[in-house]
Amino acid sequence: MFLLDKKGLLLSSFFGILLYFFGGLNSLIIMFVFLFSSVWVTKFGYFEKKEMGVYEYRRGWKNVFSNGIVPIAFVIYYYYTNNPLPFLASVASVTADKFSSELGIFDEPFEVLTLKKVRRGTNGGISFLGIFASLIGSSLIALASLFLFKINYLEAIIITIAGVIGSLLDSVAGFFEERGLGNKEISNIIGSLGGALSALLLKELIKLN
Repeated sequence: MFLLDKKGLLLSSFFGILLYFFGGLNSLIIMFVFLFSSVWVTKFGYFEKKEMGVYEYRRGWKNVFSNGIVPIAFVIYYYYTNNPLPFLASVASVTADKFSSELGIFDEPFEVLTLKKVRRGTNGGISFLGIFASLIGSSLIALASLFLFKINYLEAIIITIAGVIGSLLDSVAGFFEERGLGNKEISNIIGSLGGALSALLLKELIKLN
C-alpha cells in the first residue's frame, strides 16, 4: 500500500466522508477502485523501477489533496444535479494518469509538446505504452461506473475519452512544470479538472448532433 503520513491519512479519511455523504457508497467504491488499481500499477515492475530510480510509494497530504479535490468538488455537483459524469471523468483522469506514469515508464518517453526524446521520469514526458495504459486505467473506471451508476454505454465511452484527455492535460502541465512553472500538485488538479470538463463538453457536443 501507499505509505501516507498522518496529515495524508486524515485528509483522505475526511475526503472519504465527503464522498460517502454527497455521493453515497458507490462514489466511495469508485475511489477505492482508483486506490487499489493505483497500488497495483505502482508495485508493477518494482525491481525495474527501483533500478531506474523512479519507484515512489510515499504519499502525503498534498498528493491526497491534488488527486482528490476535483472529484470532491464534482461529487458535490453530482449531489445537486444528479449528473455523475464529471465526477466519474475526474476519477478516470487521475486513474489514467497513474496508469500512464507507472506503466509508461517501461517505454521510451518523448515530450508531449515538442516530441523530443527525454529521460524516463521527466515531467511532461509521454510514451505510446503510457497512452495505451492511460486508456486501460480510464476504461477501468468507466466499466466500474456502468455497474455502480445509472449511466449508458455512450456515457461510459465519454468517461473513457475524457479520462485520457485529462491524463494528457496533466502531461502538458508537467511540461511547463519541468520548466519551473507550477508543480506536481497543480498538474494533478489541471488533469482531473480537464477530464471532468471534457466529459461535460463531449456530452453537450453529442446533444448538438
